[in-house]
Amino acid sequence: MESTGIPGLLLDAAPDAIIVSRSDGTITMANRRAHDMFGWTDDLVGRSVDDLVPEDARDRHPRHRGRYLSGEHQPLRRMPLRGLRRDGSVFPVEISLAAVAAPDGETYVTAVLRDDTVQREAARTRSLLASIVQSSHDAIVTTDLDGRVLSWNPGAEILYGHPASDMIGRSIDGIIPEDRRSDEEQVRLMVRLGGRVDRYRSVRRTAKDEIIAVSTLVSPLVDERGTIVGTTSITRDISDRERAEARVQAILDAAPDAVLGVAESGEVVLVNAEAERLFGHPRYDLLHMPVALLLPDGLPAASVVLRTGGDSTPLDSERSAEEPDQRWATRRAARRGGIEIPVDIACSALHTDSGVVIVAVVRDVSDRLAAEEERRRLREETDRQRLEARMQQAQRLESLGQLAGGIAHDFNNLLAVILNYASFIVEDAAGTPPAVDAEQIARAARRGSDLTHQLLAFARREVIRPRPLNLNTVVTEVHQMLKRSLGEHIALTVRTTAELPSVMADPGQLEQVLVNLAVNARDAMPTGGRLTIDTALVDVDFEHAAARAGLPPGRYVRARVSDTGTGMPKEVIDKAFEPFFTTKPSGQGTGLGLATVYGIVTQAGGTVQIHSEPGIGTTFTILLPATDAEALQESAEESAAGLAGHGATVLVVEDESALREVTCRILRRGGYTVLAADGGDEALRLAATHSVDVLLTDVIMPNMLGRDLADAVRSRWPETRVLFMSGYAQPVLTTHGTLSADVHLLEKPFTSTDLMRALHDELRARP
Repeated sequence: MESTGIPGLLLDAAPDAIIVSRSDGTITMANRRAHDMFGWTDDLVGRSVDDLVPEDARDRHPRHRGRYLSGEHQPLRRMPLRGLRRDGSVFPVEISLAAVAAPDGETYVTAVLRDDTVQREAARTRSLLASIVQSSHDAIVTTDLDGRVLSWNPGAEILYGHPASDMIGRSIDGIIPEDRRSDEEQVRLMVRLGGRVDRYRSVRRTAKDEIIAVSTLVSPLVDERGTIVGTTSITRDISDRERAEARVQAILDAAPDAVLGVAESGEVVLVNAEAERLFGHPRYDLLHMPVALLLPDGLPAASVVLRTGGDSTPLDSERSAEEPDQRWATRRAARRGGIEIPVDIACSALHTDSGVVIVAVVRDVSDRLAAEEERRRLREETDRQRLEARMQQAQRLESLGQLAGGIAHDFNNLLAVILNYASFIVEDAAGTPPAVDAEQIARAARRGSDLTHQLLAFARREVIRPRPLNLNTVVTEVHQMLKRSLGEHIALTVRTTAELPSVMADPGQLEQVLVNLAVNARDAMPTGGRLTIDTALVDVDFEHAAARAGLPPGRYVRARVSDTGTGMPKEVIDKAFEPFFTTKPSGQGTGLGLATVYGIVTQAGGTVQIHSEPGIGTTFTILLPATDAEALQESAEESAAGLAGHGATVLVVEDESALREVTCRILRRGGYTVLAADGGDEALRLAATHSVDVLLTDVIMPNMLGRDLADAVRSRWPETRVLFMSGYAQPVLTTHGTLSADVHLLEKPFTSTDLMRALHDELRARP
């Protein structure tokens, strides 16, 4: 590894790495410094110099060596390269090369390498320090032990007005007034002894013969051996500070609030003009007065500040949570003559040379408290008026519900007559023009029925019939309806997740939820946008946002309705589900759409959440509990023979004669034995003399309701099945809007197929 003999010892003692290699790159000699530099403990002799080159340059290195050897072998001086240590680290080196031809015809290359990492860092550090000195706004001056100036930075030129060329080599006493030179000599003596003088106040003379106040820090200047060779001073002009102190007092006197400075002893050491006015004492009386005489309740958290040393942060630890500005604490202040007034106080700690001073800003809040009391009275009056308005609106809604129920009852009777007589024409005149016309009549009747259901849903008079259902089915059906109604300016996308578990809900109500949200989204995108509805299965654990809001953990089916509309600010989101709250102009919204959505979802055991950002859009997330019950499949249309009555006796009770006649006609055509009555009294007379298999009765009739009639008939014939029919049954047959399990209802208007299937199912369910 090492060379031997005197030449070898000399090479190993060299401070630089020396490597000799043949023209093919094989190392023939390497000194100790080369091994240390590249991290090799094994002998480098016999290895290739390519092993000392980083991998990203190794392929090019033989070509560079070949070009160098093919030239005139001119020496290369201090060329920057990169070296590869044995541990894989790469470092910068400077290399010098020299080639010589040996008598045996071989060419040898001698490489002298120097790791200049330390030198570069030192140079960079020196450059940085020099830059700091040159760019400093403070005057930085170095002198020798005799006081002659060695360096003079631009900050010194600006502060003293002397250029560096005039000051370097001259005595520093040129800028020190004569009456201060003895003090400065004492400072230099302390520094020669190794001491350091922190910032002290003094004066200096400028080139314009002006005297300025300065703050100076003086420290020893040492050479590379640690010997003190002079002093370094950093000086800053504080003339502006003294002028600023006067300006601060003027600003304090102009402040609208009283300002007190309180020392650790509790004495007042700073006051302003407003403090004189507020407390009724002149300034000379307030100074050094115990603050307890002015503020009997004390300063907020002042004891904490004085105990801990404090900081410059406003103190608010004693401010109650109900007060709007957390920096302030309410206290009582004592005016001259013993008069106490309410004040707000804000405090902060100020560190000074003489200790911590509590700066208290005191504000008279007598007028504010009176104004707050008046605002409170006005708020209460406004809340009372708002409550009255809501009650009036609720009463109007109740009246609308009653009106809707009355219209629905009579209108659905008429629609049932129209729909079924049109169906008779379609059946009897199939394939003829009258049949085509009758089909149009039936279609119009069905549309009227849909409108009636919407009116009942708006007035909350719709019957709720929850059952296991697949949410994907509901979303798909709503998709078809929304494509026709939203408008071409809305791009509607539906994404469903396969094999979702069922949810227990009323399909009609879920359709209403999705339609309400879609209509809101459409209104939020007047110029067009994207509406997306998607479904998925979600596991809600204790960390889920919905669980933290009170939803029990478990499996839920999620439906999301997202739009790219105008979005909602937080204050609107917080009130979005409140009844009667709307952001739409007067007359364009009831404020019940989202309240209805919330009520339907929560009634089904789920939750609905809003995420919205103004200008980006809104997403409603609905979570409904998953159930293991299988979703009910829509039964296929059964043949007329499969729904035939086979002579079973049906007692039809309907006070609307036209509907009673068409119902009886359907049943007789379907193979039933029919008894007809226009009210409860006649129905009871028929039931007394005839065995009745099924009682088919209207719910709302004069003199006797359908429920009372059913109870009377069953008391005579316990085996009689009961099927109610109504276009408005909610107040009579349901509890909180949900249809009881033992009540079977055929909603008007119904078709002949609806009627035959309902009776077929009723008879088939006979125990």
